[in-house]
Amino acid sequence: MKQMKKGKKNKRAVIIALLCAIILFSGCQGAYVKASADASKKFIKWVDFGVSYEVLDQALKYDLNSYGKNVRLNWIELLAYTAAKNGGKFQSKRSAELDKLVKRLSSGEKLGDITAGMSYYRYFLEAYTAVLGGFVGVYTVTVPSKDDPNVRVMEKRYGLKVFSPIAAGYGFSHCDDFGNSRNYGFKRRHLGHDMMSGVGTPVIAVESGIIEAMGWNRYGGWRIGIRSFDGLRYYYYAHLRKNHPFQSGLKQGDIVNAGDVIGYLGMTGYSTKKNVNNIQTPHLHFGMQLVFDESQKESVSEIWINTYNIVKLLQKSRAKVVKNPDTKEYYRAISAK
Repeated sequence: MKQMKKGKKNKRAVIIALLCAIILFSGCQGAYVKASADASKKFIKWVDFGVSYEVLDQALKYDLNSYGKNVRLNWIELLAYTAAKNGGKFQSKRSAELDKLVKRLSSGEKLGDITAGMSYYRYFLEAYTAVLGGFVGVYTVTVPSKDDPNVRVMEKRYGLKVFSPIAAGYGFSHCDDFGNSRNYGFKRRHLGHDMMSGVGTPVIAVESGIIEAMGWNRYGGWRIGIRSFDGLRYYYYAHLRKNHPFQSGLKQGDIVNAGDVIGYLGMTGYSTKKNVNNIQTPHLHFGMQLVFDESQKESVSEIWINTYNIVKLLQKSRAKVVKNPDTKEYYRAISAK
């Protein structure tokens, strides 16, 4: 009988402890939710970016070819409409729905009329704008003058303003590895895209922005994080080279331009000790986090998207680099977009 009573007491103690833990956790969660509720914020909590390379390329070409014409086509709007029609699921081929939409717009119909009352169009438009918003537009480049090749002039162009994370002239291999299992530290999903190349390969800033994080991380090794100027995209470049991971002179808070060399590919990481090569294969871990609200940074609410098809698209725009023989550093060969 005493053992039964003792067992009941122990069981009661365990239940009380669990309830306390739940209350404590709920209190923390409640404070987090209240902080957002007090600000009356409504923001996207999740994005599954599954647009195929073929459809990205299709929409981009429509956008570029319409520049300067009477009917302007915005590739993000085209993609958002297509996603709303197919529930965000894309096959790896040209989209017939997207072609039909372009025909309707070219015949004079207005996108606002076509999408009026269309379920989820607004969601996909906001979500895809967060992913691709800084990618296309007018930019300037320095080119030789037509009158005198020795004189360089500024020329405006319209197209991709972003670049591949790997410099032009450097080969790499990759596959769709987003979501694969990782075990170092704890079992988790791979929230980035690995691009295999040689140690020392120049790593390029995909988009202009501000260096928000820089230094050592036990998982990513030497890494650098850059936030786009609109605040919606956080680019993460990890496993940079041992001993000389970053472009000299860079520091947290600096502004970098799309196409700038920001560091060098390596195999650092998987160590609590700094400057250790514990990654078996040299590669760049490239990730993109979407930030609709600052509460989504450094939290369980982070939104990381699959950038495999984006990386494939960015092969259309690769930054050429040159080496300074004195400093041994690499720099972008032409002016930034």
